[in-house]
Amino acid sequence: MSLFLADLRGFTFFTVCLRLLLAAAAGGIIGYGRARRKRPAGLRTYMLTTIGAALSTLLALYEYEMICGAWAPVVEEVGMKFDGSRYSSSVVSGIGFLAAGTIIASAHRQVSGLTTATGIFASVCMGIACGAGFYECVIVAAVLITIVLNVMTPLESAYKRRLHNIDIFVEFHQLEDLSTITDLAVAKHAQVFDLDIEQARQEGDTYPSAVITLKLSPGHASHSDMLSSIAELSCVRSVQELIS
Repeated sequence: MSLFLADLRGFTFFTVCLRLLLAAAAGGIIGYGRARRKRPAGLRTYMLTTIGAALSTLLALYEYEMICGAWAPVVEEVGMKFDGSRYSSSVVSGIGFLAAGTIIASAHRQVSGLTTATGIFASVCMGIACGAGFYECVIVAAVLITIVLNVMTPLESAYKRRLHNIDIFVEFHQLEDLSTITDLAVAKHAQVFDLDIEQARQEGDTYPSAVITLKLSPGHASHSDMLSSIAELSCVRSVQELIS
């Protein structure tokens, strides 16, 4: 087995094709799950990033082979120095611009796209491992990344709902109504951690709104109970829980 892996780590046409195909397959597995969830980065994005990262490592290996072979006389004459890590480091630095483009700051202090950005970064690192012939790492990384991006999503949502902290967005009629809302939360044994007042506009009318961070007391109001109680107030136009 070790002898077989040693052959696969060699730099031949067969191993080059194998590494690029492995990078495409690993990126495709991750991207397929993201595409099904209608995420900004889908199947083709993940495949291209992993292939490109693998290609950068293969270019470094090719340059090293040429420096030690056909280019050796020229290299000795000009005193050229080789640093194979510069390709991969440039890719990791450059992917930050692509990943940053998927992060969007939406209304009510919510940020979306962080998981997509980190997923792209992880797929690039996996592609670099493909190009280097680190097959064991690629297989394990592909499985772990797929599990984190697809399987862990419902578990994370369920875990956040079990926490005692809750962020809610409330729209109400007058600014004075805010004290009525916070008094209700305090009456239900909740602590007001943060409060950010906003202005909302609908059909030409401007009315106040707020993002309120509460810490619920164990054994008292739940997330759904707190939301329904606030929604029943006559001064409240609408209320929703903010889940990032």
